[in-house]
Amino acid sequence: MITITKAEEEVLNQIKSYQEEKIDVSLLKDDLGMYEHDLNDLLKSLKSKGLVFYNGSTVQLKEVDATINTVDSKEDVINAELNQKEKASFEIIKSLADEKGFVSRYEIEGNLLYGDLKLTDFRMYHILLSLENKGLIKAVYRKNGDYYKIL
Repeated sequence: MITITKAEEEVLNQIKSYQEEKIDVSLLKDDLGMYEHDLNDLLKSLKSKGLVFYNGSTVQLKEVDATINTVDSKEDVINAELNQKEKASFEIIKSLADEKGFVSRYEIEGNLLYGDLKLTDFRMYHILLSLENKGLIKAVYRKNGDYYKIL
């Protein structure tokens, strides 16, 4: 799933409405009535999400199979992406847990940092705190080190 803002959706829909393969950015700017720097930022964002090809003067739509979710603001985009990462992280934690629901903190950190998700340190700790605050896991200390318990 790809999450975009309403402004990005407006630009994307305008690009889709053209019959041409490559669209001049100045034409897009005039049709949308946007400032050039605002349009440039939105096109760069759409490019980073893999929805368009953009080289600074022309833009071209990419064929994407993923579902596109629209939210109100960039903050909502970050929250939606974080929620997806949280779900994936929690699934990884559950798969690592022993029969009593305990997982070594270091094992979790290693899997989140270097596993499929390849999270940054900051993102990993943010997700672990979020999962704790939601009551899904709990940090515990055992004789042989720090652990998380799945609740």
